[in-house]
Amino acid sequence: MTIQRLLVANRGEIASRVFASCRRLGIGTVAVHADADAGLPYVAEADLAVRLPGDSPADTYLRPDLLVEAALAAGADAVHPGYGFLSENAAFARKVIDAGLAWVGPDPESIELMGSKVEAKKRMADAGVPLLADLDPAAVSDADLPVLVKASAGGGGRGMRVVRDLGDLPGAVEAASAEALSAFGDGTVFVERFVEHGRHVEVQVVGDAEGVVVFGDRDCSVQRRHQKVVEEAPAPGLTDTTRRALHAAARAAAEAIGYRGAGTVEFLLDPADEQFWFLEMNTRLQVEHPVTELVHGVDLVEQQLRVAEGSLVQRHAGEVPEVLTPRGHAMEARLYAEDPSRDWQPQSGVLTAFDFPVLPGVRVDAGYAEGSTVTTHYDAMLAKVVAHAPTRDEAVRLLASVLAGARIHGVATNRDLLLRVLRAEAFRAGDVSTDLLDRHGLLLGQEPERDHVALSAFAAAVALAEHGAATRVVQRGIPVGWRNVVSSPHTTLFGHRGGEVVVAWLGGAGYASADGTMTVVEASPTTVVVGRHGVRHRCAVAVTERSVDVDSALGHIALRRTPRFVDPADQVASGSLLAPMPGSVVSVSVTPGAEVGAGQPVLVLEAMKMQHTVTAPHAGVVSEINVSVGDQVAAGDVLAVVEEEDR
Repeated sequence: MTIQRLLVANRGEIASRVFASCRRLGIGTVAVHADADAGLPYVAEADLAVRLPGDSPADTYLRPDLLVEAALAAGADAVHPGYGFLSENAAFARKVIDAGLAWVGPDPESIELMGSKVEAKKRMADAGVPLLADLDPAAVSDADLPVLVKASAGGGGRGMRVVRDLGDLPGAVEAASAEALSAFGDGTVFVERFVEHGRHVEVQVVGDAEGVVVFGDRDCSVQRRHQKVVEEAPAPGLTDTTRRALHAAARAAAEAIGYRGAGTVEFLLDPADEQFWFLEMNTRLQVEHPVTELVHGVDLVEQQLRVAEGSLVQRHAGEVPEVLTPRGHAMEARLYAEDPSRDWQPQSGVLTAFDFPVLPGVRVDAGYAEGSTVTTHYDAMLAKVVAHAPTRDEAVRLLASVLAGARIHGVATNRDLLLRVLRAEAFRAGDVSTDLLDRHGLLLGQEPERDHVALSAFAAAVALAEHGAATRVVQRGIPVGWRNVVSSPHTTLFGHRGGEVVVAWLGGAGYASADGTMTVVEASPTTVVVGRHGVRHRCAVAVTERSVDVDSALGHIALRRTPRFVDPADQVASGSLLAPMPGSVVSVSVTPGAEVGAGQPVLVLEAMKMQHTVTAPHAGVVSEINVSVGDQVAAGDVLAVVEEEDR
């Protein structure tokens, strides 16, 4: 068959990514969108779009019936599942096929087989793929420690526990099983050896009627809470012998199940001796596929489409299929809307600025654009930023430069963590492992230097003054900040990371900080050039009603504008529990009149597939509960009030 029109049963950047290949190949495109996603770029990029009423994944992107109905209504003849949601759901694949549509993915039988880690390991053992032996929880001894308890179904770190003390094993098994049952509907878990400082190395395969083609390897070891943060291709520092063995094992794994389409075989590698073991096979396109595309010059989405049409994968002429030679090095960083200062809580809001330097070798796969609204209903990833260069060192430098030069305003992100990783000596030396962030203290947030904050706040104060001068309708000829008797400097207040920044400055003939350490060389409402200690700093300043964002070579500083007067109606009572983010209330554990202790859970919010417990700020009595289970709340809403007990 020849695909004429394809529906992507997904959202955001992966939908945009698939649409890009379709446009190049002349294939029509159909987007589906929940109500919250109606304004995102991918919807406008598609030829046709179908609304999925509602916002929650359960009502929209996890509804096989609605997705198939959308494909038929739009006249699509094929469905691409993207990743996440229903991408590895065999029942959905069968439903698509039964509707007479082409499924751009592996056979449902392959999805089912590899979806169970227990069954997959049995098949891999028969194929001779290296495996870590399963351990009977009842027979684990101190000599086996540490061990890892893992869920048979699903992934992403859920249903996973590391056990270092034998006495903790029963509780870990019970907790992992309960978490897996809740997340995946299957509470089956197994126990295996835990490899200290292990590396996560994976191999890209694409199968067709003639066999399996290996498109090299990737390293995805840099992770936070089992979620990948930085990925690269090829995996650094491996010997040719190990690399060939990994590729051969991945090919054997795929051939053992007659795999068709794009898939990834994941391995755990011990850096001490480069021994490796099969972890799992992802029967879909991976989030990190761009790094493979860049170093091998291949469009993996196109290869998926070719296989779905019954054609063969494009093989590289003149090269041995077992080891395709990579061209240079590619590195990807996942940019998330999450706040490191609030235990990495997912963030929401409007992206008032969202752009990246346009440079050779740089690719940005984004699900959002400037003006897009980031909600709490779905995954918090904003974009994948990828750099491709002749060497690993050059790719690291280029990626760090692009991230540092990006303008990202409106929501907090993990950009600072990404830059810490890329600039860390251990990472630059190729010393990657799944515990890299913890081992080198990279998760510990670093406050911006005081001088950096002071300079940025001074630039912000000047930009606000210039903005006021540009919009005033009287006394336009008087210099900004002029006073006929200078009795004291002007002061401008900003909020920053829970504290207050006070800027004292002088105007009139020109701007200067009150202490004389900073002067202004150039000023406008959007650009301020600050001179300090003989060095000029060009600051790009973006002003909104509530915030001021300052970008310079020193980095980005987000400031909150502090109003001169506060409306009493906007003040909240002492002991008020405010929603830390928009979300839905999933449980309320107390009632009005109940006595609670400091830190006791009061209610639980769910946002971006994560649950967040809201606790009592102090011991006292619950005087108000303003929400019920199922309520949607906005950031800053008063959820409950706990009156402090008399002392």
